[in-house]
Amino acid sequence: MRRRLRSLSSSSTRIRPRRPLIARAAVAASAALLAIAAGSVQPVLADGGTDSGAGSTLVKTAQNVTSPGQQPLQHGDTVNWAVGYHNAAADPAAATVTDPITGAGDAQTYVPGSLRVPPGWTPSWSTDGSTYTGTDQGAATTAVRATGPAVSGAGTGVSSDLLPPVQAATRTTGGDGFTPILHRAPSGDVEAWNIYHHTGPANPVVVCNDLSSGQPCAGGPWPRPLNTASGPLGSGNTGNIYTPLSPQYVLDPGRPGVVYYPATTSTAVGVGCLDMAARANCGFVPLKTSGGTPSSANGLAGLVGWDGKVYGTASTGQVLCMDIADQAPCAGQPFAAIVPPNHDLPGNTYALYQGGTALVDGRVYASSSPTTSGSTAPGVTALGCFDPATGTVCDGWTTPHPAGPNASAYSYGAFASYDTAGHPNGVCTTNATGGHPSTSCYTLDGAPLAAPATGLDQLAAGALVFAPEVVTSDGDTRSYFAVWGGPLPGNTVCYSWTHAQPCAGFPAVAGHPNVNGGTTRDYGYAYDTTTRCLIGLGDAGVLFSMDPATGGSPCLHSGASVTLKPSAFYCDGGTGHVSAYTEARLTGLNLAHTDPAGTTVSVTDPDGTVLATPPLSATGTVDLSAISAADHPSITVTVRLSLTDTSDFTATDHPALTASFQGDDPQICLRTVVTTDCATTHVDDTATGTDGTGALTSNTVSLAVAPGAQCRPHVTVNKEICTVSSPHACGPGGSGPWAKSSPVGLLQLLGTAYWRITVTNSGPVDASGVTVNDAVTPACSHAAGTFTLAAGATRQIYCDSFLLALPLKNTASATYYPAGAPHGTPSATSPSSSAVACSLLCLLAAPDPS
Repeated sequence: MRRRLRSLSSSSTRIRPRRPLIARAAVAASAALLAIAAGSVQPVLADGGTDSGAGSTLVKTAQNVTSPGQQPLQHGDTVNWAVGYHNAAADPAAATVTDPITGAGDAQTYVPGSLRVPPGWTPSWSTDGSTYTGTDQGAATTAVRATGPAVSGAGTGVSSDLLPPVQAATRTTGGDGFTPILHRAPSGDVEAWNIYHHTGPANPVVVCNDLSSGQPCAGGPWPRPLNTASGPLGSGNTGNIYTPLSPQYVLDPGRPGVVYYPATTSTAVGVGCLDMAARANCGFVPLKTSGGTPSSANGLAGLVGWDGKVYGTASTGQVLCMDIADQAPCAGQPFAAIVPPNHDLPGNTYALYQGGTALVDGRVYASSSPTTSGSTAPGVTALGCFDPATGTVCDGWTTPHPAGPNASAYSYGAFASYDTAGHPNGVCTTNATGGHPSTSCYTLDGAPLAAPATGLDQLAAGALVFAPEVVTSDGDTRSYFAVWGGPLPGNTVCYSWTHAQPCAGFPAVAGHPNVNGGTTRDYGYAYDTTTRCLIGLGDAGVLFSMDPATGGSPCLHSGASVTLKPSAFYCDGGTGHVSAYTEARLTGLNLAHTDPAGTTVSVTDPDGTVLATPPLSATGTVDLSAISAADHPSITVTVRLSLTDTSDFTATDHPALTASFQGDDPQICLRTVVTTDCATTHVDDTATGTDGTGALTSNTVSLAVAPGAQCRPHVTVNKEICTVSSPHACGPGGSGPWAKSSPVGLLQLLGTAYWRITVTNSGPVDASGVTVNDAVTPACSHAAGTFTLAAGATRQIYCDSFLLALPLKNTASATYYPAGAPHGTPSATSPSSSAVACSLLCLLAAPDPS
């Protein structure tokens, strides 16, 4: 079975030996007490668990999210259910934890989006408890599941496969797809996406290849069309987006896997959105309406990103802008033209912009080649500059600067030049002329700048030059230019800005004889910082890798990068789960097949700050124990390798890097909302699972639900006295009559008073444990006893007392509980009610009975 991003290395059992049953039970009990102190609901454990002392365990807890620490729950409260998993298997093995939602849709309802699984685990949802899907089913969910493909020991690790050397092969690219877009998928695989240029709008144009397996990505068949509407990628000729001649792409800094690309529709030019992780379109933002006169927005150049915005250049020469956060046009755009229009004749929708854009030192530069075919004002290639800080043309660039030898020359892009310290100092463009290429440069402020001795202008006649990939490594800033045309079947030119000369050790014009017989017709490259390889693509539709030091193909480098965030393994809201980082370990790789001189290890914070560069031991481990988990709650461990042999990478063998920490067992969580139905008096949860030790069952957690205000009885009492002195008329079923005060003289100076107490429940639920409080006449309390009063029901209690002194005011009330209320629910007492036994003295006392 192919290993992907996983929890846990097999070394974890050595780092954290399995605790004996008693010790682990004590730790679990301590953790539960700590959770309660931190605001968890104290669960009623209906089952003590199933740990036999030899098998894996599941431990269930729960937390009241609505009112932390409150027990019992209230109707409508949100509960977080957590289950900790400990694997006792000796070897890494797949584990599955299933959590059915007891009383789903009745007693409690799943909260959409609330399922949390440890890193490397795969979540799934079910609406029937038997069929599971990888898509959250929302409130209809009746059970959830989490699967860990290779879990052992403490389960507190994250693993990623090393990327095998990318072998050259003809793969589906949608045609001559342009430069690759690299994406590290959630599975840990490295994917190369590409969008076929200058085609559409209906044609399928987007393709994904899995570099980790050398196969097309899951989610095919590829290629697929691009559309303006958000939603899964379609199939067949169903697109509505036309792609430009020299596309350039911007990755969303806040949404991994989301890429913005230049797009033209039948009505507008703007920015398209592709979600690589989701295999979906994520919209289109029109920035300028197609058409217009005398200059028409028929297309646009590639995109660059700066300060939360995406910039491009329309065929009218105007600068376009999209705000990433708002997914909307920037205020004030389209901005003024910075270059002459090209391919802008009215009525020529989808005409291709000739040129490109470059972001240099926070400013947007563009090249434009208004060739004689299709442009309203033919002329030489020109460079222009836009300043995002002011929203205007840059100082020193009031008019576009000529950057071509004649009107028949044309450019495919613009690129930055650098000084020997690696600081940008200018902008250049290289034109195709039919003869030797021609490069023109200006300083950032618009002054003429001598073109660097890149060797581009000495290329053979007919050569085309495309925008370079810039790589800074080991203090050397280099540009890798894709070139082809004339006698060149597909080549690379490398220039070192640091040394102001062609790259040492790299051929002056590197071909790729091992790739499709050398016929690649290169468009450009994407640099993978983890493996230190360039991934190339060209007009021949062949993906390949290239060593940036030698130009050789395939690139015999490998590596992996693992981000370890211990808090991501826990979801119960508790603290103290994490003890320390332990180690990173390479597995499945024979280090004899690597070059120690080309091996590096780095540990960084999320912002890229290097925390350590520890050595790789002879056994393939990296010691992480000196890094504080408290000071650095998330780290990224990157191992880069130079290979001398690729035999460790096969169709079934996949070397991996695993980073681990010492901590509590990882958790799986979901949330539910307790129903408002007054009949619900408790909610329960029990998880089950399977792993290498067999079937598992957690303890059952049962949480009492106390009735809220909407689920309580409403009990009232009416105390009355009989207005006649007949026991028959004043007893049960007697005709009375009854009043709040006896008539004057009925009882003379003393006598027997007959009382009636009417208890009524006008609330929505039954009242239980009802008792009558009557301090003056205890016989009334005894006569009432303890009883249950149904919702909407009434009970009458009859009693009498011999009065030795008059007048007498007698007051009664009722104490009761909501029916089915959990133990500990406080009682309620009704308002009191009074009646008065009168004598001649009542005239003087003048009581006011209630």
